[in-house]
Amino acid sequence: MADHEHVSDVLIRDSEVATVLNELGSGFANDVADIIRGRGKKNVYRAVVSSQFDADRLDYMRRDRLMTGTQHAGIDFKWLIANLQIASVPFGVDESSIGEIETFVLGPKAIFGAEAYVLGLFQLYPTVYFHKATRGAEKIFGELLYRTIMLVQDDSVSTTGLPNNHPIVRFARHPDDVESALGLDDTSVWGALPLMCEAADGAIASLAQSLRYRELGKCVDIREKVAHAIEDSGKADEEIDACCAKIKEKLTDWLGSQDANVPPIHLDEAQRSPYKLVEETQGPLDRINIYTNGGKLVDLKQRSAVVAAVKPFKLFRVYCKRSDMETQKVVDAIVDGEIGNARQ
Repeated sequence: MADHEHVSDVLIRDSEVATVLNELGSGFANDVADIIRGRGKKNVYRAVVSSQFDADRLDYMRRDRLMTGTQHAGIDFKWLIANLQIASVPFGVDESSIGEIETFVLGPKAIFGAEAYVLGLFQLYPTVYFHKATRGAEKIFGELLYRTIMLVQDDSVSTTGLPNNHPIVRFARHPDDVESALGLDDTSVWGALPLMCEAADGAIASLAQSLRYRELGKCVDIREKVAHAIEDSGKADEEIDACCAKIKEKLTDWLGSQDANVPPIHLDEAQRSPYKLVEETQGPLDRINIYTNGGKLVDLKQRSAVVAAVKPFKLFRVYCKRSDMETQKVVDAIVDGEIGNARQ
């Protein structure tokens, strides 16, 4: 299936985008594509594209904050940019330095702006990207596309409610074709929902109606429920993780025993770290390097007690139909049973 990086690579090299870029210099389109794909020599331009302080993050955290109306994640963008510098930092293998490489660094006055950036980005996940309504809709959408693609590839297009020449059908038949992938956008998907609501396949009709009329499933925030119960007993995060893992195992086993075209529950598990540990990064280009007041260049986590103290955000939820009381009882019984075992 065509992934977004491959599609971007093809567009930059072989479309009208390449024509515009090559006006800036011979072969410039290929240079840009190589940087985006992470090919070639590592340099400061790579940090612009892929790091913990890259252009994409700076753009989407401002854009998504505006478009969703949330007041979280406000940053002093101009102050951060004003304090941005280029400096040479050592890099190596297995703690042995083999040279220096140029990358972006922040001046000492940017410490509070850098903290606000890390915490602001972190806040967008529970409030926007990991919001239960957003994730619930994504689960339905994923199941709808999966079911549709399976039926198309099984020569059962007529049961999907879509015509043979619809962009979703074309993509299902040729998932590795870039042109088929480019045919999918918001309008093609939203425009397909009324047709899919009338599908002969009951699963597709039900899923399409749920999305079209925003009939999202009931969310059971299992991790929050477990954390509330176990934290009261004085046990640590590891106990919460272990309890959630056991609940997930039992729910997965129960789900596997169900014979239904549409799963009665959707499991949702994710984790987001506000800032990677040094050992988790891919080198100095992937870190936020900042000067101390004494002129020493260090990783942000070494300079900021706030950034160092923030724990990863974790979620584990289950979504089920609001009208399906029997399934809700099964979920509650499994969750309550494992919580009881963990508190013993």
